[in-house]
Amino acid sequence: MEIPLIDFNELNGENRSKTMALLHQACEQWGFFQVDNHGIDKELMEKVKQLVNSHYELNLKECFYNSDIPRRLRKRENTSDMDWESSFFVRHRPTSNVNEINDLPEDFGKTMDDYINQLIKLAEKLAELMSENLGLETDYIKEAFKGNTGPSVGTKVAKYPECPQPELVRGLREHTDAGGIILLLQDDQVPGLEFLKDGKWVEIPPSANNTFFVNTGDQVEVLTNGRYKSALHRVMVDKIGSRLSIATFYNPASEAIISPAPKLLYPSHFRFQDYLKLYATTKFSDKVPRFESMKMANGHHAI
Repeated sequence: MEIPLIDFNELNGENRSKTMALLHQACEQWGFFQVDNHGIDKELMEKVKQLVNSHYELNLKECFYNSDIPRRLRKRENTSDMDWESSFFVRHRPTSNVNEINDLPEDFGKTMDDYINQLIKLAEKLAELMSENLGLETDYIKEAFKGNTGPSVGTKVAKYPECPQPELVRGLREHTDAGGIILLLQDDQVPGLEFLKDGKWVEIPPSANNTFFVNTGDQVEVLTNGRYKSALHRVMVDKIGSRLSIATFYNPASEAIISPAPKLLYPSHFRFQDYLKLYATTKFSDKVPRFESMKMANGHHAI
């Protein structure tokens, strides 16, 4: 099964209509796709990966293998409520927390700032293309996410270490993403990411040549009245290879009021922050009851 590949170079020529149609199909039928010729500085991408890998090896690897997670696995205790991952979260917008994270490399903050500035432009461009494909104003999704302070942007930095008993645990359990547009800079050698498509798990290959892997989250599904769905995904682990994942989330502002575009009709509205509170306790459950709960909480009847 060949994952859709959106070549940004094709958006400015005679193949624009074909490329836009491919993007629309990817958002409607897949919920994920790859992006090439995206304009992000590839040397900067390599530097981000190098800094993250170095930080993990020096500061996080030993701590992970000495944590409760490997101990529970060795004792063959129940692992259904845990993930085989070493991760931390960096907030970028509207405020940064990078100075609060211990033992980061000296130039990590500056490098990530440069990287995120470019990545936000890519996310905004994707938001514009999606809006255009849906027949909305070009800046519709951007404006919906903006709130009073601009969109929320953050990055989950994760390593999925080598696992002695991969059959007993997930790197990350099955879930959809709570937010908007997710831009993944992932390992170029070690696989593990899988998405559900038509009832079957699709293995996402490592990202060769620094292509970006993109998926849409729950808020895009709501804004588009279900036209663009958030896809269920998971991370598998292996005995060989430690997988790198740097996932940047272009999300609504916490106070942004989320509702479907009037042109697309969807009987609900809610604050993204309220959705996140519900998501925190139901992340690894089906998303449909979450949507229904938000409808009922705002005085709407389930449909």
